[in-house]
Amino acid sequence: MLKEGTTKVYTEYLTFNTKKRRELIKITDKVKSAVEKSKVKEGLCLVSAMHLTASVFIQDDEEGLWEDIWQWLEKLAPFKPDYKHHLTGEDNADAHLKNLLTHLQVVIPITNGELDLGPWQEIFYAEYDGQRPKRVIIKIMGI
Repeated sequence: MLKEGTTKVYTEYLTFNTKKRRELIKITDKVKSAVEKSKVKEGLCLVSAMHLTASVFIQDDEEGLWEDIWQWLEKLAPFKPDYKHHLTGEDNADAHLKNLLTHLQVVIPITNGELDLGPWQEIFYAEYDGQRPKRVIIKIMGI
């Protein structure tokens, strides 16, 4: 069904400077706030990490699951000194690999002015190489 109206576009940036190299931050409420400010009733919300050593994804907020996820990521992309990327002077190759596994961004539908998330879904920012300022963009488009 095509709805009449002027398309709205709203952009907001979040900045994180984590205390630890690896952290998980729930950002659902910040994204919901941006949707409210946008005044979009029907549309899409893109949430994207603007750095290749971080991710944005949707998952359940359950402590045991997070321990399992961190262990799984470390098993698949361990922090170790012998990555080729480290020959450039960097030490964060594992963070790039973890980003590939968990993805850079999510797109969430907006229905009746609210994020249309499932029952246990929360939006998270995952930092794999922190302790410096990094940004996330929220881009909302719709009517």
